[in-house]
Amino acid sequence: MSTLAPTAPDTGYRTSPSQTDTELPAGVPYIIGNEAAERFSFYGMKSILALFMVKYLMTKNGLHDNMSENEAEGNTHLFVMGVYFLPVAGALLADGVLGKYRTILWLSIVYCFGHFALALNDTRLGLFIGLTLICFGAGGIKPCVSANVGDQFGEGNKHLLSKIFGWFYFSINAGSFISTLLCPFLLEDPRFGPKWAFGIPGVAMVVATIFFWLGRRKFVHVPPAGLGFVRTAFSAEGRGVLLRLTSVYVFIAIWWALWDQSSGVEWTIQATKMDLHFMGINLLAGQVQTANAVLILLFIPLVNYVVYPAINLVFTLTPLRKIGIGLFLMTLAFVTISHAQKLIVAGQHPTIWWQMLAYVILTLSEAMVSITGLEFSYTQAPNSMKSVLMALWLLAVSAGNGLLVWFHGWNALPGSKTKITDLQFFEYCTGIMFGAACLFVIVARFYKGRTYLQGAAEVAEADIAAVVTRMPA
Repeated sequence: MSTLAPTAPDTGYRTSPSQTDTELPAGVPYIIGNEAAERFSFYGMKSILALFMVKYLMTKNGLHDNMSENEAEGNTHLFVMGVYFLPVAGALLADGVLGKYRTILWLSIVYCFGHFALALNDTRLGLFIGLTLICFGAGGIKPCVSANVGDQFGEGNKHLLSKIFGWFYFSINAGSFISTLLCPFLLEDPRFGPKWAFGIPGVAMVVATIFFWLGRRKFVHVPPAGLGFVRTAFSAEGRGVLLRLTSVYVFIAIWWALWDQSSGVEWTIQATKMDLHFMGINLLAGQVQTANAVLILLFIPLVNYVVYPAINLVFTLTPLRKIGIGLFLMTLAFVTISHAQKLIVAGQHPTIWWQMLAYVILTLSEAMVSITGLEFSYTQAPNSMKSVLMALWLLAVSAGNGLLVWFHGWNALPGSKTKITDLQFFEYCTGIMFGAACLFVIVARFYKGRTYLQGAAEVAEADIAAVVTRMPA
């Protein structure tokens, strides 16, 4: 049973979800379809970015203009840093001026132009223009898309929110799975090359934009709050929310600094020095990262229906405890990567199975940290600050990549007497992650939060864990 939600007289769009509807909101399939195509475009492009800069970058005269591995890795992390920093601007635009729907639609068009700039110009100028446009497009829509998912739910169907965020994450990895197999193949096959490898993700982004537009009559369009979200942010309540979440996001930033090495950057460069024969197939280095997309599709139901219930038999598994376990797992993933690097340094040609093992551990960590953090961020945000708080979550990703930009920039300085080797770098990452995980356990014990959903009064002051763990996984 459902009741009609309020509509805006000038557009006819619903502005608030029904509070009695117990079914899946009608706009959710369009959001998930859009996300799958958009993530295909982003991860396909990102999967080949560092390799493109190392092997395929050209001058305007058609001569090779390749970057060093260190420079390519640093520039890739700089791009990712920009993508995850600009959600702050996108959130301000969405929550304060345009609303989420128009922000997503208009910036998606900018996003499309960025992809086609990369496809049509393989020089450093084309690289700069393309990545800049993608930064504004992808970064601007990021906080709005996940917040737009939550906006579709009211009191009657809020029990479905946890499942839908899982399916939302599933769509991300379904899109990235296909593109991280396809785009490295297109890049390295002389019949296609960079134009096709970057052009196909551009077409996918066009499809994503059209799919989102087709769902416009199905969505709840929460109107922008104007200066309301600024007042909320600077109120005692808003400051408390920001302070509490920042205490968590500091650790998330370190986790992202390690995770993003697995997605087309340091781990992919390491894979070029390994035996890529895997289960009867000779993989390309850029295709190894597809393991993450495949595994996350398997691990989402595994952790929800097997791992979490099993742990709950031993102790109550709150969102912050899930995140804490995930931080320790990331430490173990880098122990494995460090071992593979030791074999390389010893002059061996280690099997890619070492990286596959690391991807298994990293992906289990991701299922516990990233999915949980996405839902946690939305439910902790006051209603007029949904996109802003999602942007703060994404800012943690930017900060993590910023650490890597600083490292690669410092390590590439000419005349530097102290160079950090790849092995030392992976070992430092392992130690830093372990220390951060231990400290997080202490910080999480003192966290107290409050839950907010669109169209409903906030839950009484309580630990967020007590609320979220009552929702079906």
